[in-house]
Order: sequence, then structure tokens, then C-alpha cells
Amino acid sequence: MLLDEVLKSNEEFVEKFDEVELTAIPKKKLAIVTCMDTRLTDGFLEQAMGIKRGDAKIIKNAGNNVLDRDVIRSVAASIFALGVEEVMLVGHCDCGMAGASSEKLKANMIEKGISPDEIAKVDLANWIGAIESEESNVINGVEKIKSSPLIPDTIPVHGLIIDPTSGKVDVLVNGY
Repeated sequence: MLLDEVLKSNEEFVEKFDEVELTAIPKKKLAIVTCMDTRLTDGFLEQAMGIKRGDAKIIKNAGNNVLDRDVIRSVAASIFALGVEEVMLVGHCDCGMAGASSEKLKANMIEKGISPDEIAKVDLANWIGAIESEESNVINGVEKIKSSPLIPDTIPVHGLIIDPTSGKVDVLVNGY
């Protein structure tokens, strides 16, 4: 079972790990909103950006989408409770949410036992976070964060895109 593998790995990790005291306050006063894509894990995104453990709040979701209040809530909590002074929305090339098919999603949901009546209650394309393009998603997301009445105008919000193969980061929106 996968859970057993995780617990065994954790046991080995704890045996070798040198404990370091860190606080919940990010050292770089930075919040990063990014995608949950598996290619951005194992420190890949952080290394590509020079971010170390304890430096930043990392907020992940499907497609790094700013669709609902949860992303704004997390960014606001990072600012007002944890001292964040800068925000970066980081998308990536070849995102699985680009062109995500709501029909395919619906078929997969029904196949796995989700009631069609429940599915009909949501706009699947919007709910799952399907995007037209990775670049426009980042640009639109930056604008949504900046235009939120809960985010101070004094907080720079940048839009970046990373190539999950090479690690190259490009700036789409400079929030200064």
C-alpha cells in the first residue's frame, strides 16, 4: 500500500534529518501561488527560483487558478497574519488545465460513481479550472489578486511562468 511506503519513507527521513527551528513567518516575506503539477515538486520550483525551506508561503492548486476566494484568502492570510510583502503567481508551460475537457471530466466522474445530478450543479469547466492558455491564466490571475479589495495596493503581485523541463522562469507581469 502506498500509505505504508510513505510511512516507511518518513521513518527513514526522520532518522537522518537534522532538525532546524523555523517559524511560520516566511524569511523572504514572499507568497507564491502556483500549480499542483507533479513536475514542480521535489524542490524543483523552489530551486529554480532560489527559494529555500522557510523562505516563502507556497499556495498550490490545479492550474494556479485564482477562481475563488480560497486563493485570495490564502494570500490575504499570508499578508496580514504572516508578514508577506510580495506575491508571485507562477504558472507553467504544458499545464494539464489548459484545454481541460469538461466532457471528459464528466465522463470520468460518472465512471467513478459521482451522481450526474451533483455534476449538473456546477459549471465543470470553471469548477475544475480549465484555462485557455498558461500565459493568459497568469496575467488574469495577477489582475484578480491585485483587484481584490482584501489585498493592499502596496503589495507587488508578479506573474511568472516556468518551463517544467528546463526550469527557466520568465516574467509576464512585473508588479512593481
